[in-house]
Amino acid sequence: MRVVLAEDLFLLRDGLVRLLEAYDFEIAAAVDSGPELSRALAELDPDVAVVDVRLPPSFTDEGLQCALRARRERPGLPVLVLSQHVEQLYARELLADGDGGVGYLLKDRVFDAEQFVDAVRRVAAGGTAMDPQVIQQLLTRRETDRPMGRLTPREKEVMELMAQGRSNAAIATQLVVTERAVAKHTSNIFAKLGLPPSDDDNRRVLAVLAYLDRG
Repeated sequence: MRVVLAEDLFLLRDGLVRLLEAYDFEIAAAVDSGPELSRALAELDPDVAVVDVRLPPSFTDEGLQCALRARRERPGLPVLVLSQHVEQLYARELLADGDGGVGYLLKDRVFDAEQFVDAVRRVAAGGTAMDPQVIQQLLTRRETDRPMGRLTPREKEVMELMAQGRSNAAIATQLVVTERAVAKHTSNIFAKLGLPPSDDDNRRVLAVLAYLDRG
């Protein structure tokens, strides 16, 4: 599996390279700036991009903007954002296009190698890998708006866990309920949001986030 990695801090970038190589990933490029990231994504056709939000030269949202441009040129390009910050505007745009694997992890909440590697593999395979705090921040803005206001507290918990890429079985274990109860909550969520049910959890999550982003 070929990875393009963008991180401006040398020690962290080198550590990520060594970690991914230890788990049999091929590092197609490890870059430290927005322009280099754009070139690597355009020329190397990676299986997944692991991208910091803030890269030179702007040190604002250069990395995320590069990833969005690359996805417009290559729809479905899997992108895992690894950042210390939640950039709400561009994060919503990344999540809302509904095409290909996406993830957003916070650096200080990645606690072990297996967690990170699993997220990279999940995104590369077309799935989602979302930190709960990221999901909470993205959803909070719409908390009191319709139709989000129609969801019960339990339904909001289920939707947040779905957005993390959890299966119904994993959600049931987390909430200490049956899978049948989770399926019922899921049906209620999509009915209230006006979205058709689907067997594809990743697509459903992206559809929910896209809906919320429309305001």
